[in-house]
Amino acid sequence: MRKVLNFVKDNKKIIVVVILIIVLVGTIYFLNKGSEKKAASAPAATEKSQTEVKLTSILSSIEGVGTTDVMINESEEGILGVIIVCEGANSLMTRSNIINAVSTALNIDKKIIAIYSMNL
Repeated sequence: MRKVLNFVKDNKKIIVVVILIIVLVGTIYFLNKGSEKKAASAPAATEKSQTEVKLTSILSSIEGVGTTDVMINESEEGILGVIIVCEGANSLMTRSNIINAVSTALNIDKKIIAIYSMNL
């Protein structure tokens, strides 16, 4: 026991530095682990949700719509808006079909659906 006490007394500075390094490495490890969880849980801005993918597929299969891109703006309380960009947006009949399909599929008000013509 005396040998241990003498060793501690003789090497106080080294022991304190080693303990501080261990605490620092542990802190960095846990901080990085927390930020990795946040990054993994938040979807990337360019990723399409499953609903967007399904809606894109459905709209593309409607006559006159053509190539389609869909973005759904959501909050915790629901859908805030939907943007559709498609080749057939210049036709009033096609626009009407899109609005009806999206409104029905997502159970949303037609006023929050915006349709734009695709740049070819």
